[in-house]
Amino acid sequence: MKYTTIKYTTCFAMAALMLLSVACKKDYADPNNAAVENVVKSSIGLTGMVIGLQKNYTATRAGSIYNLITTDGFVSKQLVILNQGNTAEYQLYQGGPYVLNTNSIAISFWTNCNKVIYDANTVLAFTPQLGDKNYASGLIAYASIFKALAISNMAMFWQQIPDTSTPGVPVNFVPNTEGYTRALNVINNAIATVTVDTISGSFLSNVPAGINIVNTLHALKARFSLYTGNYAQALAEANMVDLTKRSTFNYDVVTLNPIFETATSTNNVYQPIDSTMGLPPALAPDLADKREPFYITISTGSGNRFRLSNFFATSTGSIPVYLPGEMTLIKAEAYARQNDLVNAQIELNKVITKQPAADPFGVGAGLPADLTPYTQAQLLDQIYRHRTIELYLSGLHEFDSRRFNRPNAERTRNYLPYPNVEHNGNPNTPDDPTF
Repeated sequence: MKYTTIKYTTCFAMAALMLLSVACKKDYADPNNAAVENVVKSSIGLTGMVIGLQKNYTATRAGSIYNLITTDGFVSKQLVILNQGNTAEYQLYQGGPYVLNTNSIAISFWTNCNKVIYDANTVLAFTPQLGDKNYASGLIAYASIFKALAISNMAMFWQQIPDTSTPGVPVNFVPNTEGYTRALNVINNAIATVTVDTISGSFLSNVPAGINIVNTLHALKARFSLYTGNYAQALAEANMVDLTKRSTFNYDVVTLNPIFETATSTNNVYQPIDSTMGLPPALAPDLADKREPFYITISTGSGNRFRLSNFFATSTGSIPVYLPGEMTLIKAEAYARQNDLVNAQIELNKVITKQPAADPFGVGAGLPADLTPYTQAQLLDQIYRHRTIELYLSGLHEFDSRRFNRPNAERTRNYLPYPNVEHNGNPNTPDDPTF
C-alpha cells in the first residue's frame, strides 16, 4: 500500500497518554516529528498508541470489527439487506461484479487494517528500548494481537496483500497464504516474549479490560496454525487455551458496539437472512439447537422476522475476540485432517453436547451426541456445519467456506476487489479477481 504522507500516530494514542487530560487534534503527527519521538520512547506514549490502535480496530462503522463481520456476513450469505440505500452493504449482498472498487466498506476495511499494522509496527519497533521488560512484554503482546488480526483479515478477503507498510512507497504484494504465516510469526514472537518476561500488572491496569492476552495469543496461534496446515501445532495450541476464560472487545456508553450501533438499533441496514445461519438445507441447524435462538431472535412486529441477538443486542455488549468453542472445533478439525476420526468425533461431540451454562459466553447446542460412523469427508462437513453455527457472525465463515471447498454458489464472492485508492496510488496493485 502506498501512503502519501499519511500521518499515522493516532490521536487516540495522544489522547490516551495514561489519563493525561490533553486535547487531541484530528491530524496525525508526522512520525519524524520530535514530539512523536518522545511519545514512542516512553511507556506512557506507547501505551497510548496500543489503546489507540485497539480503538481503531474495534470501534465505529469505519473500524475492522464492523467491516469484518459485515463483509463476511454478506458474502457468506448470513445476512440480508433491509435498505438498498446502504449502497456498500447492498453491493456485498449482491456480490459478484456488483462489488465495486469504490465500495466504502472494502475501502474502510483495507485502510483500517493497514493503519493498525502500521501503528502496531511502530509500537513493536520502539518497545524493546524500554527498561521495564515486563511492561514492554505487555506492549509487545497487545500490539501483536491486533497486528496479527489485521494481517489475517486482509488475507481472508483479498487474494494478495501488501508486502510491507512503508510510507510514501508503492509496495509490492504477496499471496494471501503468506499472510497467515506472517500473522503466525507475529504471534510466535509475542508468545516467546511473554514466556521470558511475564506481563506486568501495571500494564494490564493501564489498558482496557476484556482481552485475556496470553489466552488470546495461544488461541490465535491455534487458528493460524490451522490455516497454514500445521495441524499438530494447531492441536497443541488449542490445548493451551483455558476454555473457562473469556476474552472480549468491550464497549461502553461512549464507544458503542458497532454492529448494534449501525444494524441492530436501527433495523434499517441488515439482519440475519433466516434461521439457516448461512448453511445449505442439508447442513442447516437442528431445530433443537440452542445456539440458533442464542444468536437470532424472532420478531413478531414489522420488518425482518429474524433479528440479531446476544453479542449485538445492546449498545455496550462485548464481542468475543475468539470463542472457546472455536478451540474445540480446531481440535476436531486438526484430528480429522490427520485422519484420526475417533478423536475428531470426540471433540466435535464436546461442542454438540455442550450446554449453554457450561460455556463462559452461554454458547451451547445442548444436543445429543452424534455417533454416526462418518467418513473423513463427511466428518469434515459436520465440523464445517458446527463451526458455522458455533461461530456465527464471527467474521470467519467465508474463509471457512473456501477452506472446506464449499460450492461458489454458497458465497456471493470469493475475494474483494482492491480499493480504487490502492489502484490509483500503487502501480503494483494486482488485477482484481473476477469473483
